[in-house]
Amino acid sequence: MASTYRSPLTGHGSVFTRRSATGVRKTCLWQKPFNAPLIAPLKLFSPWNGRSVARTPRSMRGTVQDQVVVEGEEAEVGEGRPLRVGLVCGGPSEERGISLNSARSVLDHIQGSDLHVSCYYIDCHLNAYAISSAQLYSNTPADFDFKLESLAHEFKSLSEFAEHLANSVDIVFPVIHGRFGEDGGIQELLEKASIPFVGTPSNECRVAFDKHNASLELKRQGFITVPSFLVQKHNVDKVELLKWFTGNQLDKELGRVIVKPTKAGSSIGVTVAYGIDDCIDKAKDIISKGIDDKVLIEMFLDGGSEFTAIVLDVGLGSDSTPIVLLPTEVELQCFGSGDVKEKDAIFNYRRKYLPTQQVAYHTPPRFPSDIIDCIRGGASLLFKRLGLQDFARIDGWFLPSHAVSLKDKDNMFGNTRSGTIVFTDINLISGMEQTSFLFQQASKVGFSHSSILRTIIHHACLRFPSLNSHNNAWNALSRGLQSAHHANAIPKCSGVQKVFVILGGDTSERQVSLMSGTNVWLNLQSFDELDVTPCLLANGYSSSLHANEKQHDAHSKTVWSLPYSLVLRHTTEEVLAACIEAIEPVRAALTSHLRNQVMLELMGGLKRHEWFTGFDILDEQPVKFSLEDWIKNAKEVQAIVFIAVHGGIGEDGTLQSLLDAAGVPYTGPGAMASKTCMDKVSTSLALSHLTNMGVLTIPKDVRSKEELLKGHLHDIWHDLITKLRSETLCVKPARDGCSTGVARLCSKDDLEVYANALQNCILQLPANSLSKAHGMIEMPNPPPGSLIFEPFIETDEIVVSSKSANGDARRLVWCGQSEWVEVTVGVMGRRGAMHSLCPSITVKETGGILSLEEKFQGGTGVNLTPPPTTIISEEALQKCKQRIEIVANTLGLEGFSRIDAFVNVHTGEVMVIEVNTVPGMTPSTVLIHQALAEQPPIYPRQFFHTVLDLALQRSN
Repeated sequence: MASTYRSPLTGHGSVFTRRSATGVRKTCLWQKPFNAPLIAPLKLFSPWNGRSVARTPRSMRGTVQDQVVVEGEEAEVGEGRPLRVGLVCGGPSEERGISLNSARSVLDHIQGSDLHVSCYYIDCHLNAYAISSAQLYSNTPADFDFKLESLAHEFKSLSEFAEHLANSVDIVFPVIHGRFGEDGGIQELLEKASIPFVGTPSNECRVAFDKHNASLELKRQGFITVPSFLVQKHNVDKVELLKWFTGNQLDKELGRVIVKPTKAGSSIGVTVAYGIDDCIDKAKDIISKGIDDKVLIEMFLDGGSEFTAIVLDVGLGSDSTPIVLLPTEVELQCFGSGDVKEKDAIFNYRRKYLPTQQVAYHTPPRFPSDIIDCIRGGASLLFKRLGLQDFARIDGWFLPSHAVSLKDKDNMFGNTRSGTIVFTDINLISGMEQTSFLFQQASKVGFSHSSILRTIIHHACLRFPSLNSHNNAWNALSRGLQSAHHANAIPKCSGVQKVFVILGGDTSERQVSLMSGTNVWLNLQSFDELDVTPCLLANGYSSSLHANEKQHDAHSKTVWSLPYSLVLRHTTEEVLAACIEAIEPVRAALTSHLRNQVMLELMGGLKRHEWFTGFDILDEQPVKFSLEDWIKNAKEVQAIVFIAVHGGIGEDGTLQSLLDAAGVPYTGPGAMASKTCMDKVSTSLALSHLTNMGVLTIPKDVRSKEELLKGHLHDIWHDLITKLRSETLCVKPARDGCSTGVARLCSKDDLEVYANALQNCILQLPANSLSKAHGMIEMPNPPPGSLIFEPFIETDEIVVSSKSANGDARRLVWCGQSEWVEVTVGVMGRRGAMHSLCPSITVKETGGILSLEEKFQGGTGVNLTPPPTTIISEEALQKCKQRIEIVANTLGLEGFSRIDAFVNVHTGEVMVIEVNTVPGMTPSTVLIHQALAEQPPIYPRQFFHTVLDLALQRSN
């Protein structure tokens, strides 16, 4: 039976429905009727009716264009033409990789028939390029830089770039973090060319971005500030620093302080120092690395809790009305023993942007009510006094009464009966990745990704008379905004298809699974005919259990059906903790009260805007099921299960078997194929008869973990290299996913290091722990019960040199002596008729080691899709694809999978490494590149819908 929900903000309006976390319909009341504008539909084959259907994304975004457009468009803003937004990303800062992720997210959520996005990239030398939207899905800045010469249009100067923008876009949305994006650089460029843009003007950016100047301004404005000392490039005054230490009662030998650049964004270069000498050394290190020529030394706020708050301006024109959303408490956590005085002391770049259990977020904060009120009131006041515009993120600290005491705080803003509030950082362009603070906090008060971004853009447009005067265009934008606001709330037609996206699990790949599942959910939930619910697979089991024990244990697992805001986290542990916290009665009541308070404040400003029709995210609770009951619920509501669980029961056939037994359709290969591919030995055996067809396998030797831990490693090593006829071996878990525990072993000593890591349950092998140079190796957790050893296949390294012979271009360096290169290939289609996408070769820059940032945030290195003909001929590439299809069909794959292999560049012979039946589906995964390389290109939203179609075709 449908339950009725009445918004506390409206008392009249039209009725529409929205699914709840349980899949049950909810009837909701909103202000205005919904009138969706027409868009050009996307034609695809649908198994629902066996014919082509028009798929209309409910956020009105349609298909993203795949062209670099550099000519100006002279038409006025008016009826019939969408608002033209120039999305500018990249920049010279070390945060440019995060900028690319932010830009991808913005593009995904704002592009539509009423709003056209053109994409631009600024490299580290401040060269500007027009790029295609497809290129925005590249992995890393290195990937961008390598492909710019062939895929982008370079402007001769920033002046030419500005002239182009003035003729080609209506408003610019800068998504550059750090230098040039937040320091007033790009804002000044746009102001001189009279180009409207989103965000704060250049002069105000300069003050707010420089941490030293901002601290001085805050103090002048009556805010409590953290005591600080400025170190400049050629003026490190140790005597004055000693006076500062003494004046702040800090021990000159061990006094703990924060050392950070004044102008490098909120995370880059921030570190902890102990005593004066360490402090000076770390300040000089920041300066010598070129991060900044000025460094700020601050007191460490011991005993405090860090918070961050998004501020949204909902005023009209120049009338600033900043409303602070629900702030987020940043809780640093310590796991394990040992000296953690520095590594767990600060919320640094790695903890901010990477999956880690060392940090957890709480929205709203677990602070006293007067502290939350003080944070919101202070951030709003600060926004106004510093002249910020449209939106910003403001960070700070709550110091309880018993924590470190600050001087000179009487009669200053931030004093409360419960403690002290200190604001420390102003972020003019907050991160906009899919799970960023902006979207976490916005979703808590009723905004989807699309609606918060479009609200920010609309507000920015109102400040520019050249845009505000075109009423017809605003009517068009208004219709688009209505559709975006109702993205999750419009009435469903009778043919709606429920989709449960299951993510998480307990393998070492669970954090990547969270990223994959979140990306799938956000892409699919834009379609009118789909009702998509994200679901967390919780609880764990050991991968070493026997199959019958696994099957039994699978029934003991739990699944949480998640509301919108709880998905937006960095780790599965954090999602689970947020679920438990959300259903705690006192906490739930407080969150609901604060949510309603903020929504009322927002409505006070937004109701003056003609386009605003209401919020589009409901205040829902997570629902806990046993796995068995969750499958029954999927059966009852006739849902398709989109499997995004990497490894474990998501990839070994267990989940597939359970769904088969219940008659619930799901994505990807069936139970038998999944089980075969999860076991790398079984995979090789299944393909062993294909040698005469050009499909080779690598010999393997399986050893149990107990044998390695209890046996004589010298004898084991000798036995392995004798049997496998190779002096260099590759070791990997026998039944885990593809991303963890894979290492190159060159000696008995390397084997010993690896075995010790298994015995001590080490989560990561640090870079260069083994005899051959390598990056950080993520280890499986829990350790696998058995491991596979195989000959390490030598390939000639492919590198991207930073300069060519003429000193300008970047080029590939490959000697080609071994004749083999490693590729990864996506395959998709029906069983027996699998289609190979274009293979990709992954390379790294000269002298580089793939970092954790590249692995989790932007994919890995530079991806060559398609492979250059200078490495593999077109004929060999086609033979490779044919053999990959033979592999896929022999293994009984269907839906979508990924095959990793070595390919002979002359013959196209394929040597299979492994097959992943639930491959990574993160925003920048290489498989997205391969789909975009198809003719015509397949964009992410279309790609994931096609995967669903294939699942339904099988069930029918």
